[in-house]
Amino acid sequence: MGCACGTKKGEKVGGCENNGACGTGGCNKMNVFDWLSNMDMPPMDRFDVAEVRFKNGHKDFYRNTDHLNLTTGDAVIVEAQTGHHLGHVSMQGELVRLQMQKKKVANDAEIKKIYRLANQKDFEKFEEIKKRDLPTLYRTREIIKQLKLNMKLSDVEFQADNTKATFFYSAEDRVDFRELIKLLATEFKVRVEMRQISLRQEAGRIGGIGVCGRELCCSTWLSDFKNVATSAARYQNLSLNPSKLSGQCGRLKCCLNYELETYMDALKGIPEIEAPLLTERGEARLQKTDIFRRIMWFGFKEDNNWYPLNIDRVNEILEMNREGKKPASLDANEQEVKVPIAKLNSDLASMDKKFQDKSRGKKKKKNKNQDRSNNPSQNKNPNRGNPNQNKNNSNPNRNSPNRNNPNQRRNNPNQSPNNPTNNSKGGPTE
Repeated sequence: MGCACGTKKGEKVGGCENNGACGTGGCNKMNVFDWLSNMDMPPMDRFDVAEVRFKNGHKDFYRNTDHLNLTTGDAVIVEAQTGHHLGHVSMQGELVRLQMQKKKVANDAEIKKIYRLANQKDFEKFEEIKKRDLPTLYRTREIIKQLKLNMKLSDVEFQADNTKATFFYSAEDRVDFRELIKLLATEFKVRVEMRQISLRQEAGRIGGIGVCGRELCCSTWLSDFKNVATSAARYQNLSLNPSKLSGQCGRLKCCLNYELETYMDALKGIPEIEAPLLTERGEARLQKTDIFRRIMWFGFKEDNNWYPLNIDRVNEILEMNREGKKPASLDANEQEVKVPIAKLNSDLASMDKKFQDKSRGKKKKKNKNQDRSNNPSQNKNPNRGNPNQNKNNSNPNRNSPNRNNPNQRRNNPNQSPNNPTNNSKGGPTE
């Protein structure tokens, strides 16, 4: 559809700057960009069916039998099963023909018609009827609780002429609501229609904020719900945690399908690892795969480290395992033979050993001289370490000549009686 937010021909788009709260209805999921709106078609060849949207995403096709001059966004009164209803034109022209072919809707006499454009009286009556939605919803939930029916009522929509009410509900099993319809028709004085919807459609009608911080896709722009399988999470290497993969509807998130094709294309060249890689070090098991960087991480059983390998190296190891061979490690096929350091530096090692022996000999001699100088008693009495010799020579003056000649001590006037030390020079003792 054409933008109604300040856009003029030949000028830049001004924008409404209402951040999703556009008063013209140009910012919700039921609007379509009409790329043929600026092309003038001949009146005789113009397609006479228009697409009309209603409350909460419901759309249908209606024939413009009176050739009214309609514009996208106009409020119109259309034919209903019982009476009439009010809706807004969402698309017209040749795009409607393509949309009908896409949805396989036949262009026959069963298509209902557009009566006229809505006037001010129709708007006032429709606003008064919309005020009945919430009270009717709460009262119907009380009746369902009293009847103990296993169903969840999500929304109520009254027709513009106030003759019919549609109740939208979700349930896991089949529900017998015949008694419920009788009670509702008696209390609200309208024709009752019960319409079962899926949990995804229920979330789209109620709305909310997702974990991404934005409004739910099903309540803003997503209208067709596709099947989402758990294999989509496996292909994207996501943890199979139901609390993280489920949306507010309780089903798998629709956004899991958005990037699935990109991941499928990236996974074409990555091998499937069904068994651990066999190496001489042990079995290496796959821990993680970086799909877009094409790197696979492997780890051994008794090792906490992970080793990254590119795709070519992984294919090479797999081919060796098929042939019954094992590489030495994940990085190399053969074990590197390391030359001992002693052989490489044998001449330096011999010189170090030679000088080390000389330094040890010098240290031993030095330690012996220090022991002698620090122990003078050992120098004076070399026989101290022999206890038997000390017993025989307990008195060194026993065999001295002074003992055999007692007069020698008296005839030596130079010797002091208080100092028995013999002076060999015969002089006075200092």
